[in-house]
Amino acid sequence: MAKKSNEPLFFAVWATAWGPMGGLAGPAGIKRLVLPHYQFDELEQLLAWEHPGSVKEEGPFAGLIPLTRDYFNGKAADFSSVLCDLPSEATFSGKVLSACRKIPYGQTRTYSSLADEIGCSDSARAVGSTLGKNAIPLVVPCHRVINAGGGMSGFSAPGGVDQKRRMLEMEKKRR
Repeated sequence: MAKKSNEPLFFAVWATAWGPMGGLAGPAGIKRLVLPHYQFDELEQLLAWEHPGSVKEEGPFAGLIPLTRDYFNGKAADFSSVLCDLPSEATFSGKVLSACRKIPYGQTRTYSSLADEIGCSDSARAVGSTLGKNAIPLVVPCHRVINAGGGMSGFSAPGGVDQKRRMLEMEKKRR
């Protein structure tokens, strides 16, 4: 369960072609996104339980909801305009998440190429560890980061590597 905070938090759950998704938002933007995996009521209860005091409200997700619906309907959705509550780009995590966020629809990068891109060429494992903690999958498209040999690994979102593979296959078909 998340720590209580003084900032207002909002959560919502919405339908997509792949199933219900949910999110948490605060004043700085989206803080958490849950990919399709749960039943609608279960996901709503999970978000409310994890974030006590948060308010059920779709308003903060008004721009995100149609993009996620487009995405899971196989359209090349661009999430770059979605405001996210990410670490500062002065931090390693902030650099990794920002660089990952720029990976275009239908393309992939390796952990080592992402490490090179942020100027930390010896940090592929740390990049993987950071992406494993990504709370905003899809908007920060960590599913587009793969092993050097092209293999799939380490997708901590619900559905795991199977979900990652399915998302990448859909993107490649729709490019």
